[in-house]
Amino acid sequence: MQEVPAGAGRLTHAPADHPPVKPAKIGVLLANLGTPDGYDYWSMRRYLSEFLSDKRVVDIPDWKWQPLLQLIILSKRPFTSGANYKLIWNHEKNESPLLTITKAQTSAIAAGMAARYGDAVMVDFCMRYGNPSTASKVKAMVAAGCEKILFFPLYPHYAGATSATANDAFFAALMKEKRQPAARVVPEYFEHPAYIDALAGSIERAYAGLDHRPDVLVASYHGMPVRYLMEGDPYHCQCQKTTRLLRERLGWDKAAIDTTFQSVFGREEWLKPYTVNHVAELARQGKKRIAVIAPAFSADCIETLEEINGEIRESFLHAGGESFTYIPCLNDEETHISALTAVIEANLAGWI
Repeated sequence: MQEVPAGAGRLTHAPADHPPVKPAKIGVLLANLGTPDGYDYWSMRRYLSEFLSDKRVVDIPDWKWQPLLQLIILSKRPFTSGANYKLIWNHEKNESPLLTITKAQTSAIAAGMAARYGDAVMVDFCMRYGNPSTASKVKAMVAAGCEKILFFPLYPHYAGATSATANDAFFAALMKEKRQPAARVVPEYFEHPAYIDALAGSIERAYAGLDHRPDVLVASYHGMPVRYLMEGDPYHCQCQKTTRLLRERLGWDKAAIDTTFQSVFGREEWLKPYTVNHVAELARQGKKRIAVIAPAFSADCIETLEEINGEIRESFLHAGGESFTYIPCLNDEETHISALTAVIEANLAGWI
């Protein structure tokens, strides 16, 4: 037997031919929705096919859905979606804004964790759809010596089509590992005081920079079919609570903030009111100045930069509105990074 100092690549007292063993670490793996590799047809088709084939997103039986998806929807939609992505694309880095922002968030959180814990904690990110994949990042963390992984879906609110499917991909990745790390999943944080404070602060800063105070603040959340709510998904209730907590933190009355839902897809009824219709109705009611914020998104993406600041803005102005202010997502703002770090550290309790 050969004595080997701890951390030198082999276990203490291990024989000389023992496989190298990395020093034990804790991994923190952030997860976001996903991004196409480019806005060309084939990049968009690959991304949309993966996304829209997820049973958590579209729960129609394959025999009915896949022919429609592959033969009809994916023959046209990559062109329109690609054109929308091109409008918001980070051409300098040749990547989507979501990827740019998620990288910045990861770097900021990693820097803070390194300052506190040194190299004992490894922070990285993955995407549920597209690249970098969840499986590739789990594999990399295990190879780096992570014996425990904290998986953090970057969704303040739980939904089957976001949080649950991210968790599915994480658990599936663990199934492929010979040496499975211990694992924890961060739950939704829609009512965390630091998250609410960060949202409120972004609104206060945005309002301070305006010449005229908006008549209404619209809190626009990503939508989902009403059927999901009736089947037990808590997303709708959590969104309503975030709006209430935000209003109370700001000290506003109920009429100052409206809760709406965007990104309707398909023919069945989705959560209402629909943002695109609601802002037009506000304009017709004489509310000529509004602001819109998207609390359910941790980073700006196609649904905020193109849909809210494009289609929804146009709906409001076309109906007679005069001033439309989009308040960006929290992205890599310092208060947001502090809030996410607080959530991470609470979920690392007992591990470090």
